[in-house]
Amino acid sequence: MSTAAKAHGLDGTLVKPDWPPLTLEEVRAVLSKFPDLDPSTRLLSVSPRPFSAASMVATPFRNVFVKRHHRTVRDALGLEEEHRFMCHLRTRGAAVPHVFADQLGQTAVEMGEWTYEVHETSPGIDVYKEAQSWTPFLSNGHAHSAGIAMARLHLLAEGYSAPVRKNRALVAGFTIFAAEDPSAEFDRYVGARPALQQYLEHRDCQQHALDLLTPFHRELFPYLLELHSLWTHNDLHPSNLFWSDAGRTAHPTAVIDFGLCDRTNAVHDLAHAIERSIVGWLSLVEDPEHPEHVPVYIDHLHALLDGYQSVRPLSPAELAALAPMTALCHGEFALSETDYFLSVLHSEEKAHMACEGYLIAHAQWFRGAGSRLLDELRGRSKTMTTGTREVQP
Repeated sequence: MSTAAKAHGLDGTLVKPDWPPLTLEEVRAVLSKFPDLDPSTRLLSVSPRPFSAASMVATPFRNVFVKRHHRTVRDALGLEEEHRFMCHLRTRGAAVPHVFADQLGQTAVEMGEWTYEVHETSPGIDVYKEAQSWTPFLSNGHAHSAGIAMARLHLLAEGYSAPVRKNRALVAGFTIFAAEDPSAEFDRYVGARPALQQYLEHRDCQQHALDLLTPFHRELFPYLLELHSLWTHNDLHPSNLFWSDAGRTAHPTAVIDFGLCDRTNAVHDLAHAIERSIVGWLSLVEDPEHPEHVPVYIDHLHALLDGYQSVRPLSPAELAALAPMTALCHGEFALSETDYFLSVLHSEEKAHMACEGYLIAHAQWFRGAGSRLLDELRGRSKTMTTGTREVQP
């Protein structure tokens, strides 16, 4: 396999990865710790995802998926938070990959500066294998069936009682705008992350973000107490699903990549799915002077929500909360990503893209051209649509 691996860049292009790709020798050393697995014979793929290194690996009797994280991003305790949630879902019947345990019964293995996890391969087809985040569904049928998959996941997540995750990089939590005073909670969040705090001290990014997003918090606040606390995926875009086939009416066969999961609520998770799949954000990166040209896939939006509500109808409060939550949900992950670029990669250039180009630019879009998406959601709330319309593939 070629060593010239590429990763998804922040501007939608393929770039040199931040983390070196896995090697066959390295993977063999990892798999030697798993008594139920055979020695690897070759690497079948190199993942283009930017925050870790991963490969599909062939062994004599089965293929497995091996993922490596730097320990400053995910140590064993951090990965085990994700694995316990996945196990809860899987034991209740969710289509979630099994995570293998080593000879000590641990699903996360620390070796030197790295932490590894080994998953079974997911059934189905990786239709969106090369797709960036922030790219749309290929059809209304895909969006509808993704909504069904998310609703089922939320029902199966009920009863999982783990607390909010520890302070970790690259987690899409919901604390700042879940508070009565988001400014004070913003200060607390930043104060727990020294590199982020130092970066923001010399910029107006924090106040600018609060100025842009606080009106959405005011709209959301009356409904917060009615949003039931729930562990959620927080990154359910099309490429985090495996599919039954490559056709326009395919359905998901597995949900993968729980790296951003945390205790939030169902509306927060659904808002992330909308924000990451219904808006063509890469257009804003390419042409920031014309935010009105950013595509919004309204047919996909309604297909996604119709699918979701056919399994788990949203309450009136959840429907009313969905528009402001869609404008707010990116905020905490944008800050987490900014901190990752500063404290782990030590790149102010990438931190600027995450803070100004993601946190601020997306908030500005929702205050301007993006109001048409929010108004569509508000209109849906007013009519109390329950997901009964026919879906065109």
